[in-house]
Amino acid sequence: MAKAKVKSIGTAVPAKILSNFDLEKMVETSNEWIVERTGIHQRHIAAHGQTTSDLSAEATLRALDAAGVSPADVDLIIVATITPDMQLPATACLVQDKIGAKKAWGFDMSIACSGFLYAMQVGAQFIQSGAHKNVVVIGVDVMSSIIDYTDRQTCIIFGDGGGAAVITATESDDEVGFIDFIHEVDGSGGEFLCLPAGGSKLPTSHETVDKRLHFVHQEGKVVFKYATRKMPELCSRLLERNGLTGEDVDVFIPHQANLRIITSACERLKMPIERVVINIDEFGNTTAGTLPLAIESAIAKGQLKKGDLVLFATVGAGFSAGAMLMRWGF
Repeated sequence: MAKAKVKSIGTAVPAKILSNFDLEKMVETSNEWIVERTGIHQRHIAAHGQTTSDLSAEATLRALDAAGVSPADVDLIIVATITPDMQLPATACLVQDKIGAKKAWGFDMSIACSGFLYAMQVGAQFIQSGAHKNVVVIGVDVMSSIIDYTDRQTCIIFGDGGGAAVITATESDDEVGFIDFIHEVDGSGGEFLCLPAGGSKLPTSHETVDKRLHFVHQEGKVVFKYATRKMPELCSRLLERNGLTGEDVDVFIPHQANLRIITSACERLKMPIERVVINIDEFGNTTAGTLPLAIESAIAKGQLKKGDLVLFATVGAGFSAGAMLMRWGF
């Protein structure tokens, strides 16, 4: 089997910024309260009419340009998102058309914050099997479209944006690429972080709109407890399975959900904080978009270079969680 690697990254975020001080004028909160509990200072918010497919296409074209791959040579597009442009068609179809990837097929993946990590692993399988040469994996969410800005428990957390990765086969003598992964879901926790209405259980009606059931609902304490336990647990299992410890990891790139969750995981993994990528202060939680944005931040800051052993981790709605080991490819 071929070995798969990430060849390039491209990102896209809306121009508009919503700061904590802006939120102070919208709900009962304060900059100090938000920073203390989440580590977030600001988040990007999509303009009216700016869609998930718009940001996905922008990020994809940047990733393709960086990889030296033409849209005409893309075989598959996987879009991880919980904020599709519409219920149907799949956002992947809209991205395919916008970037001119005439021969590509695609599909969407809906697993919330774990989306990009899961989609990378799925994309890697198509490369490793030899079925495809160039796979584009996208993690983008426009969370502002499903957030209630009168609910301070959720509106302070989420932002819009994300990115795309081009996944290809490694060179025959190249040691970089995907190494191992653990993904896990626990559906018994699904009710604690969900979008209650709009599906087959509660189709859209005047009642569901009036009850504000088309916005994200979160039981913060339950989600926080799960995340602080599960993220380091899966990372530890993955490292042990590969004969490694936290000290062997060059770069740790966790899902940017909450600064306290990240620091708790680092402490349990005995991971030096200087090896951890943190940009939640700038972007907030962009759901499926946090990992590609964190990758680009790491590259820009000189934290990530070819050959580094990278540990990814994520946790989110579902409940879903995952960890992945990779030898970085560029």
